Amino acid sequence: MIPAYNEERVLPRLLESVADAVRACDVPVETIVADNASTDRTALLAAEYGATVVPVAKRAIAAARNAGAAAARGEILAFVDADMRVHPETFVAIDAAMASDRVVGGATGVTLERWSPGLAVTFAVMLPVVWLTSFDTGVVFCRRSDFENAGGYDESLRLAEDVAFLAALRNVGKAQRRRLTRLTHVKAIASTRKFDEHGDWHFFTIFPPVLLRFGLEGRSALRRIERYWYEPNR
Repeated sequence: MIPAYNEERVLPRLLESVADAVRACDVPVETIVADNASTDRTALLAAEYGATVVPVAKRAIAAARNAGAAAARGEILAFVDADMRVHPETFVAIDAAMASDRVVGGATGVTLERWSPGLAVTFAVMLPVVWLTSFDTGVVFCRRSDFENAGGYDESLRLAEDVAFLAALRNVGKAQRRRLTRLTHVKAIASTRKFDEHGDWHFFTIFPPVLLRFGLEGRSALRRIERYWYEPNR
């Protein structure tokens, strides 16, 4: 399931990588693009590549993810952002992981499409949190029943909805002695377009001042963070 807003530039490369991964897998895979009120050719391109297009009017990535999940017919759900590319063995690995009754779900993790000192330091800073929590990114997957028990993605959150979902999914698993897993042998390739736009060190120059001001400015600081995610220059 792919949430997408004005992604005509990057969506084809993701869909091509998904098609490669589908061909490598023995189980049927349904490709769904949740078109989150795009004003470009996102929906048209998705349809041309054979994806099921689900229109989503509410401009929130959590709403797009949930709408895509609701439209899916399969028992296993997998979510990936439109600016990524998946590993050719992604669905083979997910199918194997979900065959275990000890796994509630998880993620593949990512590598970056390019590297630099700033990108490497940013990546390294985030890794300990991933190791401690097992909350990773890339292709996120789980069973439909567990997705529903976790409450899906929280549509009241405009950002960090993916972290909140994995926390809820982990709690669902704990109740049944199941765990999150990381399929790091099939990492997705993540776009660096935010770094291309804001600079390779921007996590250390933009976010600390905003977070420090959050206690003083409240909503104003939050709007700056939200603009970072919802109003990219494309």
